[in-house]
Amino acid sequence: MTGVPALVFDCDGVLADTERYGHLPAFNQTFADVGLPVRWSEDEYAEKLLIGGGKERMASLLTPEFVAANGLPADPDGQREVLADWHRRKTAIYTTMVADGRLPGRPGVARLVEEAHDAGWALAVASTSAEPSVRAVLEHVVGAGRARDFTVLAGDIVPAKKPAPDIYLLALDRLGVAPDSAVVVEDSRNGLLAADGAGLTCLVTVNGYTEREDFAEAALVVSSLGDPDGERFTVLANRSAARPGGWITIDDVAALLKEA
Repeated sequence: MTGVPALVFDCDGVLADTERYGHLPAFNQTFADVGLPVRWSEDEYAEKLLIGGGKERMASLLTPEFVAANGLPADPDGQREVLADWHRRKTAIYTTMVADGRLPGRPGVARLVEEAHDAGWALAVASTSAEPSVRAVLEHVVGAGRARDFTVLAGDIVPAKKPAPDIYLLALDRLGVAPDSAVVVEDSRNGLLAADGAGLTCLVTVNGYTEREDFAEAALVVSSLGDPDGERFTVLANRSAARPGGWITIDDVAALLKEA
């Protein structure tokens, strides 16, 4: 173990409000492009978010009735190929949206990353989204230079996706840190359960899709990370020694570890 503390971010809903303004329209555009009679509404997509992983959300469509009605393969191998093709298309649409600047970073992320870097913290992203999508968002939010300081763990890198703890256990291994030296920033209950299952302290920044979820295991729950020159946050729950002001600082994050 390195003894260096680590700050590990989820991607979607944490680095940027990607679900509503990125993934949902990219899914729907993909369905249109491949001729499927599917258009997920925001409410329907909120239900799909309970499923970890983009391919897995698409796979939820493949009921026997839907497969027969749309002339899709009924065998497992054929369905895997179709899902892989859909997901490649969706990832390409999504990364183009990110490159076009249509998904601004959430308040405070870039600032907190700089504070963590300056304080000597290791940085990582752990996400169930496809790696090209995650890297595109990361570079857009923190800049290509700072993104190179991140360990990126994404996509199908582990067999079980959130809420299983696998990706955070892998993050600990790759970073070489102990669970009591790392803080995870998440936005959903599935992500929180994954972090908690790996023995990690979790800071939750909610978004419109997740604000009503149960975050009982989180050390601190806020509306956003906040910024001194922009949006201030609201503390929704605090079970830690941190006493943040109008925005989360790296000292506040360190206080979460002390409490843990």
